[in-house]
This record gives sequence, structure tokens and C-alpha cells, in this order.
Amino acid sequence: MAYTMTEKENMKLVLDGQQPEWVPVFSLGPRADGKPAPVSTVFPSLLFGHNMKPGPTQDIFGVTFVPVEDAANAKLPDPKKYILKDITDWRDVIKVPDISGVDWEAMARKDCEFFHVNREESLLALGSHFGYFQYLMAFMGYNEGICAMYEEPEETMELMEYLCDFFVTVIESCIDYYKPDIFDMCDDIAAWLSPFISLEMYRKLIKPFTARQAKIATDRGIPISMHCCGHCEDFLDDFRDFGVVMWNPAQTINDLEAIKKKYGNSLIICGGWDSRGDLLRHDITEAEVKESVCRTIDKLAPGGGYAFSGGFLGPIGDEETRKKNKWVLEAADTYGKTFYNK
Repeated sequence: MAYTMTEKENMKLVLDGQQPEWVPVFSLGPRADGKPAPVSTVFPSLLFGHNMKPGPTQDIFGVTFVPVEDAANAKLPDPKKYILKDITDWRDVIKVPDISGVDWEAMARKDCEFFHVNREESLLALGSHFGYFQYLMAFMGYNEGICAMYEEPEETMELMEYLCDFFVTVIESCIDYYKPDIFDMCDDIAAWLSPFISLEMYRKLIKPFTARQAKIATDRGIPISMHCCGHCEDFLDDFRDFGVVMWNPAQTINDLEAIKKKYGNSLIICGGWDSRGDLLRHDITEAEVKESVCRTIDKLAPGGGYAFSGGFLGPIGDEETRKKNKWVLEAADTYGKTFYNK
């Protein structure tokens, strides 16, 4: 009987810095067509339980999250219900929950079931939380949150340390039960055109806590993936400092060809394709969508160090979005499967 490599084994080649058999198709959630994904990400329900339920929900800190219809019901903090008005009041407002009674083993088992993990087919990535910068913005909103970082850096650092103490305890308690192949971190510190904060501010107020968290994985030899949207290429050296070997969604506002040339296969680019510009036309053709996917693979996949990732966002059940995403996956699968056999 002929041996057939799994998506998991093929992605492992990419992680090991080798050229894979085919271009993996990476996604932040399950594939829309139900096929095995090279990486399945599981989030501890202690931290992400509010995202696992429908409708407006509150997280462990009391922040209200509401689904956004145009973004397939992805949840964002309710801008009318920020909980922290003044950074100097954080000790009275931000309270971590008591986790002394958590059954970590049972939670790991239930979470892997919820996210439909198949460890025979997919690498397991353990997610943590959506980032120190993003938590501050969720507590205060962007205007007040960024002003707090500028005007009250010491208070901001003390809040970050308080959060980090909690998150490190949670991750240390989780990691040996979930047994991840990848440790997945996140912080959207950049918008499309530029970062929200300076490199200096990031290094002072965010990086130390992210690095402390990353060390839990690097001490165990677990590779780290980083999710950071927007124009964040200036931060990649800092991400590399604390062990990041995969980066998504690697949006096209960044100079991806220069990044690939600089880091080679030591930094895996997961993405490199955005549904922008002409691709958003209602009369876009199947051929045009598929050609855009093939061009991306041609540009970023040679030699390895790459996984395709991308898709269209829209309301759940929207037929146009479903159709376009079907084209994207078909092109990535068909073209990517034979790319390295040329």
C-alpha cells in the first residue's frame, strides 16, 4: 500500500526549515470545506470561553464582546462599554479570576473536542490570549489606551505585569495537558498603514511580557507562532528575539519578498494574500481570484518557509463570500499540491 504523507507531516517539514512536499494551506480556524488543516489551534476555554458562545458575551475581566456580522460574527469589544476610564484606577477595576479549582486536564480534553482536533492529521497549536496591547485597548478603547501608554507608562507596565503573572500561571498549567506542537501568540499592534505604537514603546511596555510568556514554550523546545495583522514588519526582529518561527497573516502591506530574503526558512510566512482592491468587485471572476492565489504562491513559496493563508470575510451564510472562498481554497490546493514538483 502506497504511503501518503499527512498534512501534519508536510507542515512539520516546513517547521523544520525544509522544503515540503506541497504548499500547506494554513487557516486561523477549521477549513471551510472540512478538509484536514495542517495546524489546528485550540484556545483554553478559561480565556476564550466568551468567544465559544453566540451573541454578546463577557470575558473573564468583564469586557463585553459583540459579534460583527460583516466579519463572520468575529467578536470585538463593545465600544460603548469600556470598563477602564483612567489607567491609574486599574487596580480597582481589573481583577483576574480565581483559578485554584480549575481542572486543567478536563479543560484540555473538552477544548480539543470543541475545536475538533485530529492529532493524526494536524499539528496542535495552543493559543493563549489576544495580546497585552489588545487587552489594554479592550479595557479602555484605542484613544484612551494609547494615551495611557504615553502619559502613564509606569502604571501601564504595572498593569501588564499583573496580567502577565496571571497568563503565565495559566499557560504553565495548560501546556503540559494540551501537549502542543506549536505555541501560538497574538497581538495586533499595527494597522494597515502603520503600527499603533513606536518600536521604542513596544520594547518598553509590551515586549518584556510577551517574551516572558514565550519562554514557557521555548524552554520546552516548542516552536512559536505569532499572529500580528497590519504593517508590522518593523517588529519582526523583536518577535524573533523571543522565539517566533511562524508569522500570520503576513499581510501584503509588508515587504514580504524582502522579509523572505532576510529570514529565509527560519521565519515561516503564513499568508501573503489579502482580499483587497479588485478582488472585492462583485463581478470578479473565478479565474481572476484563482490567478491571484497562484501569483502569491509563485512569489513566496519557492524553497519552503511558506504556507498559504487567506480568504474573504462576510456575513455567515453569504453566498458570494462562500463562493469566493471556495475558489481560493481550490486554487491553493490544486496549485500548491504540485508547486514543488515543477
